[in-house]
Amino acid sequence: MATTRWSWINIVTQIAFVTTVSALTRQSIQTKLNFTSFYAQHSDWTFNHLVVDVRSGHIYLGAVNRIYKLSEDLKILVTHQTGPSEDNPKCYPPSIVQPCNDQLVLTNNINKMLLIDYKENRLIACGSLYQGICKLLRLDDLFKLGEPSHKKEHYLSGVNESGSVFGVIVSHNNLDDKLFIATSVDGKPEYFPTISSRKLTKDSEADGMFAYVFHDEFVASMIKIPSDTFTIIPDFDIYYIYGFNSGNYVYFLTLQPEMTFPPGSATKEQVYTSKLVRLCKEDTAFNSYVEVPIGCEKNGVEYRLLQAAYLSKAGSILAKSLGIKPGDDILFTIFSKGQKRKLNSLDESALCVFVLKDINNRIKERLQSCYKGEGTLDLAWLKVKDIPCGNALITIADDFCGLDMNAPLGVSEMVRGLPVFTEDRDRMTSVIAYVYKNHSLAFVGTKSGKLKKIRVDGTESGAVQYETIQVVDSGPILRDMAFTKNEEQLFIMSDKQLTRVPVELCGQYTTCSECLGSGDPHCGWCVLHNTLRTGAEQEGEQEEPS
Repeated sequence: MATTRWSWINIVTQIAFVTTVSALTRQSIQTKLNFTSFYAQHSDWTFNHLVVDVRSGHIYLGAVNRIYKLSEDLKILVTHQTGPSEDNPKCYPPSIVQPCNDQLVLTNNINKMLLIDYKENRLIACGSLYQGICKLLRLDDLFKLGEPSHKKEHYLSGVNESGSVFGVIVSHNNLDDKLFIATSVDGKPEYFPTISSRKLTKDSEADGMFAYVFHDEFVASMIKIPSDTFTIIPDFDIYYIYGFNSGNYVYFLTLQPEMTFPPGSATKEQVYTSKLVRLCKEDTAFNSYVEVPIGCEKNGVEYRLLQAAYLSKAGSILAKSLGIKPGDDILFTIFSKGQKRKLNSLDESALCVFVLKDINNRIKERLQSCYKGEGTLDLAWLKVKDIPCGNALITIADDFCGLDMNAPLGVSEMVRGLPVFTEDRDRMTSVIAYVYKNHSLAFVGTKSGKLKKIRVDGTESGAVQYETIQVVDSGPILRDMAFTKNEEQLFIMSDKQLTRVPVELCGQYTTCSECLGSGDPHCGWCVLHNTLRTGAEQEGEQEEPS
């Protein structure tokens, strides 16, 4: 009976993995190779955002004054110009709607959000011009289908930072999709809600495009930062790092300032903290809004400043270690050390793993205690005064979406992630992950433009950095990373360079010991032919009948 040749050699590979873990932890393989790259065409046209169409494999690149459609080998297919244009950030409404008394100047358009609306085959590209209006572009040729700009709902944010806005599309089979928008407000809470849900109409020019899902005199599908908050923290804002939807909920990961008492001090000081925000997808009144602080700690060092995050699935090896099922949702996150300043993060950073189910359980516990009348709403930035929780005889199930009481709600106790890898010198700045042959693999970008390949197998073994590659000429690597549609390559970018990198570089190994000692689960060695085999080739290899 034919047997798989690789059933035996994989046992050898696993033994090699175990024996090389300590060496790999100290020093991973350093790789310097040439990759396919696309560079900024002008010094001002820096890159901001990146999305890949999972159906066609085409890349959409959002840059200053340009949106590009690229082939999988990074050749330009279409260019759409978005700026510069005459504008002034003080003009509200923008000058394209009504005359403005402030002087207009030629202004660059920074891409702040780039999303693919698969149902309607269009790209949503939101910029910094005209208080943050968005274009809807046809995926095929980037033809402008619509550019709503005549209502206040069309102005998403006046912030000029590219990393200040995050959007999540929630699809419905027979209804219009919804767009959850989370944005910094740059001191203008009267103009912009910090988080809201909007209509995505089928017609890109429809009057209701980007209108709030629900809006009446008293309630709307939004949350605004109260003006009173700015009397306590004048530069208060919420910075949205990442967002996703899972199950019944939409989640955003944030960085925000708060006032706390340092140990042994009677005076409050401002620090930055990271929080996860959760909302029910179908909650039109935002009564389900809950936020919970997140962070991680290792060897007495606190990592509290969120840099990047990515939702993935747990491979079976990591799942067993975490006590969850293979395929359960997990969050790979990058935190840096320090809390005093948002932009001046320290180089010490950590890769941490959160089990999404654990976060949801913590939120459920908090909801249950609050509806028993225990504690306060504990959301200082939204409720300047402490408001006690109200008692109500209701059952808080996993799908509970809030009432018009005890909302919005904050969790005071931090949910701590599992720190699996730390870096003291070259701060980690981005992360993406996937599962390969039961292994959870994280690909991490750094401040200096390197890519770290890290195998995350669990709590006991921690993580193994098995390869480091210099990807971009000068860092840092930006948050947006994406796989090709077959997950064999990875797109990575800095502000002026987009590069395609293979997820595995097994071809660099010339001997069995190098291959099996690499720690890369993609790589194996064929004893019969004394040649290297990558993962795809391993699966195809069958034992010849005797």
